[in-house]
Amino acid sequence: MPRFFAELPPENGAITIFGDDARHIGRSLRMAVGEEITVCFERRDYLCRLEKISDEAVIAKIISEEKSKEPSVSLTLYQALPKTDKLELIIQKAIELGAVRIVPLLTRRCVARPEKEQFDKKLTRLRKIASEAAKQSGRGIIPEVSGIISFEKCLAEIKKLDLGLICYEKGGKRLRELEYPASGNIGVIVGSEGGFEPSEADEAQKSGVIPVWLGDRILRCETAPIAAISIIMNLTGNM
Repeated sequence: MPRFFAELPPENGAITIFGDDARHIGRSLRMAVGEEITVCFERRDYLCRLEKISDEAVIAKIISEEKSKEPSVSLTLYQALPKTDKLELIIQKAIELGAVRIVPLLTRRCVARPEKEQFDKKLTRLRKIASEAAKQSGRGIIPEVSGIISFEKCLAEIKKLDLGLICYEKGGKRLRELEYPASGNIGVIVGSEGGFEPSEADEAQKSGVIPVWLGDRILRCETAPIAAISIIMNLTGNM
């Protein structure tokens, strides 16, 4: 069933979809009055029947509602900037697996080092990828894709979470050896193609971030976050 996200809460037993999604319903999907869709708003899923369709707005009558099937933990992925279009794949898969936020960051070994203004121009596309991944995977929210931050700011942010992890190629704890908060906030830092400088790993540990090891095989920078999120979601009962 087609899935959409609403900008405004339900009103008088109906919910309204605006903009590109409204046009998509009428023009691309060629849906008709009487057909059913799922509309999400603030982690609730509304089963709706279409009542009015136009390019500006689609009005849908609510048939039933339930809580969205979101993970019990809130996982933020701090991803060191990779080359080319790898970030797009990482965002898509991280959202499918349950991440609530993706934060690109600059580390010392990042080959890709775009200026803030240059990267900000790409954010519209990246956020559209996030939206489409959320719809496809049945999420109850559209996870945030933020602008680029520094490694120092990343560590300052992750200190405030319940659990901070850094995937470090030179060793650390296995993910199954850790204790996870039942419904808390987890931050996972993953490196770019060159991994991390030892000094960065030391800085992370001094900030309370736990180094974790993903095994003997060398994973690509686009594979490591997918593996780490999958394992964490499985260990926390969210797979």
